[in-house]
Amino acid sequence: MSMSAATTSAPAFSSLAQVLAHWATRQPQATLFLAPETGASCSYGELADLTARLSAWFDREGIAPGEHVALYMPNGLGCLALFLATMCAGRVIAPLNLLAQRSQLAYVIDHCQAPLVLSTEALAPAVAEAAAGLQRRLRVLALDPDLLDGPWQALAPALAAVSREPDASALLMYTSGTTGKPKGAYLTQANLLAAAGSVAAWHGLGPADRVQSALPIYHINGQVIATLTPFVSGGSIVAPRKFSTSSWWETVRRYQPTWLNMVPTIIAYLLNEATTSGQGPATGLAASPGLRFARSASAPLPPEHHRAFEERFHLPVIEAMGMTETASVVFCNPMQGQRKIGTPGLCVGIEARVVDDQGRTLPDGQKGEIWLRGPSVMKGYFDAPVQTREAFSGDWLRTGDLGFRDSEGFFYITGRLKELIIKGGENIAPREIDEALLRHPAVLEAAAVGIADPNYGQDILAAIVLKEGVQADAALEQQLRAFCLDELGKYKTPREFRFLSELPKGPSGKVQRLKIAEG
Repeated sequence: MSMSAATTSAPAFSSLAQVLAHWATRQPQATLFLAPETGASCSYGELADLTARLSAWFDREGIAPGEHVALYMPNGLGCLALFLATMCAGRVIAPLNLLAQRSQLAYVIDHCQAPLVLSTEALAPAVAEAAAGLQRRLRVLALDPDLLDGPWQALAPALAAVSREPDASALLMYTSGTTGKPKGAYLTQANLLAAAGSVAAWHGLGPADRVQSALPIYHINGQVIATLTPFVSGGSIVAPRKFSTSSWWETVRRYQPTWLNMVPTIIAYLLNEATTSGQGPATGLAASPGLRFARSASAPLPPEHHRAFEERFHLPVIEAMGMTETASVVFCNPMQGQRKIGTPGLCVGIEARVVDDQGRTLPDGQKGEIWLRGPSVMKGYFDAPVQTREAFSGDWLRTGDLGFRDSEGFFYITGRLKELIIKGGENIAPREIDEALLRHPAVLEAAAVGIADPNYGQDILAAIVLKEGVQADAALEQQLRAFCLDELGKYKTPREFRFLSELPKGPSGKVQRLKIAEG
């Protein structure tokens, strides 16, 4: 059975240029971006001016509407403004992952076919090195990521914005590529507007709302949830360059956001900081009286962390789930009424169903692969027809996520097809082991993976990050093994424990399990 979106409204705009024209006309002085480190800001009117000048500069440089422009710079006022302005100017923005290895960066720069990379003085050499073997002309423009300045400032504004058809591409976002070469999800103006509009309607966001988010602009969550959703709803964005436990709550107190955009890693580190420093509720809800909720997505939120955060900070956490191929929107827990811990929630602006290996829809409670369709689903992978065909069954996107739906329409994610541990023919979901280990008082983070075993085919390795002040030794390993035996039973108790200073993660904080298995 499929589940339709709950109480969402269709976006009122047909292009991002229309969004900008709407808000720049009605509230030109209203703040869009706030930069805590510098105290600088950018209004809707200033973004409209930047877009008009940038459009004129693109025209002068021969970069036509619909062409790709790569973005390789850290978060900052200028970086975030360029991300929006490029799309509002009718070009396709292609953010590049700052954490990508040189070989992956070289592949993406080549594959995306962008004639221009917007970067910084510090990062431009890395782009040049990665593009050394390129067989086409590539220009790298070094800018200050904290400023709106650029060569376009000297030009007279062109059209206020370049109108684009809803099905025109706007964002080329590459997946992390942990299992092979990165794939570029091609998201249209309509995809982005549907996603941002659905999230804004679901959370009841408007011009009076302000989000605080430190997620990178080269990740889909930072792009759609933290940037496009406030933009579409006329709100404002407090955007630190990066996340810091020591400054997070002070920034909340200073800028008074109404909601927080987070990932489970941020929640874990704020909890650990609060435990070691004795922070209490004053750092949460009391820091900003208008603060309504925290939104957690991009990776499963461990139930123990969910409960502990709400108890300590007196702030409700709304767990959600998205993916690059659906513009970061799939499921979310309801704002009103029943919220369930351990599930990303109900469908938001999208349809979902659970199927068996033959593509047949399964009844509630049975596990299978989750398929999706709806207005935020990408049109395909750029210049990758084979991968695009493999990703779809008709108009349904095959996610590779395993899970089930309960009788009330809530979806549960139990693992990934490629991350399942198959021990002696039995499927074991790594998340079950993660969550058991997180209940141990010494464990800050945990991730289970499958490793080769001559008897079972695969056995279990648990990678663990310990809380501050806890020492890894043989006694602790024995204690963890005994704990797992009690919690999971012998068959699911890890064969090996590996203690790490940090887990390998993508830019959103999602654990990259395959890298653990390789290392």
